[in-house]
Amino acid sequence: MLEGFLDWLAGLPTAASYAVLMLLSALENFFPPVPADVAVALGAFLAQRGEANAPLLGGLCWLANCASASATYFLGRVHGEAFFASGWPRKLLPPEAMRALHDAYEVHGVFGIFVSRFFPGVRAAVPPFAGVAGLGPVRALLPAFTASAIWYALLILAGTALGLEWQAVRSLVERLSLALAVLGVGAAALFVLWLWRRVRRAS
Repeated sequence: MLEGFLDWLAGLPTAASYAVLMLLSALENFFPPVPADVAVALGAFLAQRGEANAPLLGGLCWLANCASASATYFLGRVHGEAFFASGWPRKLLPPEAMRALHDAYEVHGVFGIFVSRFFPGVRAAVPPFAGVAGLGPVRALLPAFTASAIWYALLILAGTALGLEWQAVRSLVERLSLALAVLGVGAAALFVLWLWRRVRRAS
């Protein structure tokens, strides 16, 4: 399925391919399985064939990603506490866990947000929970934007440095994304364990 999608993307006119890649970059923050990383690397690969401008593509995809990350952050900041105040969300994140989450973001938020934005899957959860924890916009979004800029620059470099070897580009990005996803899941599991222990001690 992914191969067919990438073939379809490669056959689009330049403007349409830009629009699709920007949409994928934005959707990743709402639906992490979206193959945005591989698609952006394909865009950089197409630039090598003169069908796109790699720096422009990277900048547009980064802006789209930052816009959707900002949206999830502000959704968490405005509606997060009310969402977790009752019903099953309260059981998922009880008040003790909310206080521990707030403390964790206050102490380690900037560094944690920056690092976690490199982890596929995990990165989408970071901005909204920063909003739920009450972290200010600058402290929450600046490290997220910086990490995303570095990540998209690396994707563009991977797509252009390997020239016309698309399979090599795709394989590199998929292996790197998988390794980072495993690390991200491990880090998330450790954080959940730490949060659970904090809640037990508070109880």
